[in-house]
This record gives sequence, C-alpha cells and structure tokens, in this order.
Amino acid sequence: MATGLFTFSSCYYDSKEYILGGISICDTTNTQFASVVNPIITQNCTACHGGSAPSAGISLEGYANVKNNYTAILNSINNGSMPKGSSKLDDCTILKIQTWVNRGAQNN
Repeated sequence: MATGLFTFSSCYYDSKEYILGGISICDTTNTQFASVVNPIITQNCTACHGGSAPSAGISLEGYANVKNNYTAILNSINNGSMPKGSSKLDDCTILKIQTWVNRGAQNN
C-alpha cells in the first residue's frame, strides 16, 4: 500500500506585492493617484513638503502639486536622497509612482 503526504499551501500577498517562488512581483495594475500615489506621497513626503511652510518651498499636498513636481519626485526617490533622513523607498513603491507617471499622471 502506497501512502503519500500532501501539503497544501495558500498564496498570500502583502500590500499588493506578491511573492512567488522567492521572487517579488510588484502589482502596478491599479496605480491611481487617489488610492496609490497620494497615500505614498502623504506617508513619505508631506511631513516636510506640506503645510504652510513646506521644505525648499515645494509642497506635495494635492494632485496639482504632485503632478507639477513628479520629475523631481522620481529623481529624488530613485537616487535615495528623499525621503530625507529615511531609507530609500522600496523598488515596488517607486515603480508604482513611475507607472502612474507613464500612464499620464491622471487625477484618478
């Protein structure tokens, strides 16, 4: 009589970054400003680049300010100079912002 051992595992994801066989796959399917990009900017940038006296005179509060500064944002997060005093943003987070820009930086 042959016996077998079956192991079942389930797939899981963490913040839309899927892990598959040790390889991370960044989900950029739904990279909209309101639900993806703005929360990233708010969490990582507006403590300094917000309020009535933003750092370096650059406010990143709201769609228009982010859209008008997306080239500087991408340059700064890609080279690791921003967010200041913090670790460089992970590749998936940067890719989500880049994807939003590549898709026309829409106010969606």
